Amino acid sequence: MRESVQAVQAEVMMSFLVSEELSFRIPVELRYESTDPYAVRLTFHLPGDAPVTWAFGRELLVDGVNGASGEGDVQVTPVERVGGAVGEMPGEVHIRLQVGADQALFRAGVAPLIAFLDRTDKLVPLGQEETGADFESDLDEALDRILAEEQSAG
Repeated sequence: MRESVQAVQAEVMMSFLVSEELSFRIPVELRYESTDPYAVRLTFHLPGDAPVTWAFGRELLVDGVNGASGEGDVQVTPVERVGGAVGEMPGEVHIRLQVGADQALFRAGVAPLIAFLDRTDKLVPLGQEETGADFESDLDEALDRILAEEQSAG
């Protein structure tokens, strides 16, 4: 896991569910940037193909850990545990990605997703995305002004 002041990144292993009988594990890079505070990016490294990146709402992923989330081309749904206690956190989620009639289904452990989401929340707390975006914009403007003043003075 790598982290910088403006981004959070993690790599997790997910199962790519080709069919009920066939699945294989692949590395997936999760990335969150304070410059795009509403989105998370998942880059899937499928064998023999170029990496594929999907961007979708961070809140969709947060909600999907606890219950079915998403109605469009990205859906996150907890996998029910057989014999699990009522109210118990699911151990895994399904992430379904769809473009037209084509779709891909992945299974991921909840623990690494929660750890990643917790780190994103420390960078930009949920509900404060707009505040963080304004700060970034204000900072960029201030830095541009300072650099312009230094260049005109020198």
